[in-house]
Amino acid sequence: MDTPLERPTAFGERLYFTEEELAEAAAKLAKQAEADLQGTLQTNPGLRVYVVGEPRVGWGERPRRPARQTSLIVDPPNGKMPPLTSEGRKRQSQIRQTAISPQTPPASWKDFDFYIRCISRGLAGSILPSSYSNGTQIVQAPGFVTILHEKVHEARIIPLDNRPHLGKSIQSYLGDSRGHWEGNTLVVETTNFLDDTTSIGRNGGNAVATSDALRLVERFTRADPDTMSYELTVNDPKIFTGPWKIAFPITQEPGYELFEYTCHETNYSMTNMLSGARAQEKAEPAKQK
Repeated sequence: MDTPLERPTAFGERLYFTEEELAEAAAKLAKQAEADLQGTLQTNPGLRVYVVGEPRVGWGERPRRPARQTSLIVDPPNGKMPPLTSEGRKRQSQIRQTAISPQTPPASWKDFDFYIRCISRGLAGSILPSSYSNGTQIVQAPGFVTILHEKVHEARIIPLDNRPHLGKSIQSYLGDSRGHWEGNTLVVETTNFLDDTTSIGRNGGNAVATSDALRLVERFTRADPDTMSYELTVNDPKIFTGPWKIAFPITQEPGYELFEYTCHETNYSMTNMLSGARAQEKAEPAKQK
């Protein structure tokens, strides 16, 4: 699924694409899939380098079918987040001021968000569709449900026995979840989030960070043997002026396997960016002479 979190303004309050738009999108996907299979072969006799296909194909996952929704946000009706509170605007301004760029290289590892540091994408970020490793495994056992996210290697163990939430002093990146059944719908309420860590977005660290007042309510409903309807209601009165809702179908993909997400073990980007920033700083005095 390649659906934006917020709806482009041009669609107004229209949640779904038309059948004509879906057919056009499906044709584009089929054409791209055919081009991916074709590939190209380039050789350099001196270096004996072989490049097969478009390099970016190996780094991301293309959607198998066109998305029906124009946005993941379904409420408010315009498909956009509610306005930010004064605290939310303050945090948004801080993000812009500390954004890493060639002009403002990272001073330390603390300048990178929690996703880049392989710590967490947050609860919402872990289940929202991303560019790759979108697998979610749900395991039901007596009294518990476990939700395992492929990216970033996190698991939520959710009690279903009506036990109370943990004390407010115990907080975490994924919060404290409690579940119960309403008919055939599993309802999961999560509180006790760490303040100013992750955000509500695809990667959980590249938007306005939520607060310790965040309360998330998820609803999992089996729509058919291969589809589950998913809803996520976001309520954070410190950051947003009102609650808002995300909804999309989770489709079972036969044969899909969750791969080990060895993020820390292969996180060379942080080392390279930090060492590059230090090298850039050393080079600056030499340029000024």
